[in-house]
Amino acid sequence: MVRIAMIGCGDISGIYLKNLTGTFKEVEIIGVCDLIPERAEKAAAYINEQIANGVKKSAPKIYKDMYEAFRDPDVQVVLNITRPYEHFEVTKNALLAGKSVYSEKPLGISMDEAAELIAIAEEKGLYLGGAPDTFMGAGIQTCRKLIDDGVIGDVIGANVAMICHGHETWHHDPEFYYKAGGGPMLDMGPYYVTALVNLLGEAKALTGMTKKSFDTRIISSKEHCGEIIDVDVDTYLMGNILFSNGAIASIFTTFDVFYKKQDSFEVYGTKGTMVVPDPNTFGGPILVYRPEDDIPGPQVDPALLGQRPGPYKAYKEMPLMFDYAENSRGLGLADMCKAMEEGRDWRANYRQQRHVLEIMTGITKASESGKFYEMTSKFERADAMKNNPLHGIMD
Repeated sequence: MVRIAMIGCGDISGIYLKNLTGTFKEVEIIGVCDLIPERAEKAAAYINEQIANGVKKSAPKIYKDMYEAFRDPDVQVVLNITRPYEHFEVTKNALLAGKSVYSEKPLGISMDEAAELIAIAEEKGLYLGGAPDTFMGAGIQTCRKLIDDGVIGDVIGANVAMICHGHETWHHDPEFYYKAGGGPMLDMGPYYVTALVNLLGEAKALTGMTKKSFDTRIISSKEHCGEIIDVDVDTYLMGNILFSNGAIASIFTTFDVFYKKQDSFEVYGTKGTMVVPDPNTFGGPILVYRPEDDIPGPQVDPALLGQRPGPYKAYKEMPLMFDYAENSRGLGLADMCKAMEEGRDWRANYRQQRHVLEIMTGITKASESGKFYEMTSKFERADAMKNNPLHGIMD
């Protein structure tokens, strides 16, 4: 049983608490900490409630600050789920204290921050990894197997998009989405880029164009209604990524557009096309179109008939072939903890985080320079998931 201290008890902590106490059997949260003490108390109360209901875990400590958690000799891993611009300092201090760290995305807000954290972890022989771990779920893992098995042939390219109008109309505290470490690429991009590199492999080079459409945002959600946010980051970003296998992917993320369908993810092959499920989820559906599956019909442009047919009419839904189709946040942490015990590699590792971060920040660098950006980090996909007959036990 690997012992974890959770630093940060905000919105995302709820699903981590649920899964790390109820789903994953080989880890244990032994302490919690938050800058707002009431949040830490609420998190501890949740764990104690699960214990009262029969869950075999220890009553958690409530640390007065993160440094107390880092000094605790019982803590083996720090779970860093603070706000994005706080990730670097929390992770750095945990590593310096000799603790392995699993962090929410991103690893840092710059490649310099990532390099410093990785150097400390490697020097001290510590494990460092982090979100997103959605690529380990049933959806992306099934897509990976289908692509690797040649179901859509050799991959030619991909097109992915995350399109919405930001968070100020619904999020209770949306300001940080428009500050350093935020924006649509660093906030939502990690899900899409992590899925891309797990399906297509290493990125080689990229181009990009980015902009900030609005200098300010007016919050309309009730907690801060009427307050004005100064936008410090670009909120409309488009990039093209060249992969080492020759595939080319386009990626578009924005907080500026009114749009009903937020996610789009398609992979194109020489034999067909795959519609990948929302990479911010763990399940499906997965759709595949191959010419032989086409539905016969009149050879007339539907527009001439005044029609707009559904885009996925001839696509087939593929069955999921792996476990963890439900919201399984914490899966990557559980896998890292098992890797620590067995001395093996872990899937949501810092090498992947670094490669993903370089792609995302490289798009902005390419936009600023007006030049092709050559990737410097290397990447090899981690092992595919295995189906363990015991849910919540890692292979």
